[in-house]
Amino acid sequence: MQEFAELASQLADAAGEIVKKYYRQPFDIEQKGDASPVTIADRAVEQCLRDLLETKRPDDGILGEEFGTKPSKNGLSWVIDPIDGTKSFMIGRPTFGTLIALCENDTPKIGVIDQAISGERWIGISGQATTMNGKHVKSRPCSSLSDAIICSTTPSMFDGMPAYYERFHEGKMGHGLIWGGDCYMYGLLASGHLDMTIEANLSPYDFAALIPVVEGAGGLICDYNGAPVTLNSDGCIIALGDPGLKVAVLNKLKD
Repeated sequence: MQEFAELASQLADAAGEIVKKYYRQPFDIEQKGDASPVTIADRAVEQCLRDLLETKRPDDGILGEEFGTKPSKNGLSWVIDPIDGTKSFMIGRPTFGTLIALCENDTPKIGVIDQAISGERWIGISGQATTMNGKHVKSRPCSSLSDAIICSTTPSMFDGMPAYYERFHEGKMGHGLIWGGDCYMYGLLASGHLDMTIEANLSPYDFAALIPVVEGAGGLICDYNGAPVTLNSDGCIIALGDPGLKVAVLNKLKD
């Protein structure tokens, strides 16, 4: 696993150089078929990482946001979101990140959250303690949902299912939902700065890397039914810094 983690860090290094080249510089923005934005930086990062993996790990599969799926020949696949939080990147707000995961079949084993502008990199390896810039980090205890700081990226991800997020919205639970943050929220959760995220309609490249990072810091990621999250999950994600909140959260979702 350490060898794979070192490769993941090399990929993050390469991604970061491209990200820094385009950050707060003029570039064209296109709309994809699902109306989400994409930039030259998204595509350049993913193509670079794919080229590196083709050279170093030609039998591994690749799942990326921009260029689709290359089937695995050995049960190992890399899952890449070149810029998670493209809208934040577009306006020069450094809460986006590059997400890189290595999965064995459908289970994430290594995850990297890399924020190239702030120079913060979280690395999670299954069975090991999560690090941020080489130092161990740990999520914080939270004894009650009423004390929890809860974050989500955007209300629009809950379109068609507002009851889920309304249960945690301002004035109804804890400190209310704090909006915005993309993958950076999960790094902050792993480092003990917030207590919970609740999100929906995520794709595997949005969440695969987050699982080893959060769980290696002592936290928990599950779906809305409390089941472990894999590449086959439905994209409804709860991340908890304190796993002891799980029962209360699931009960709240059923209210």
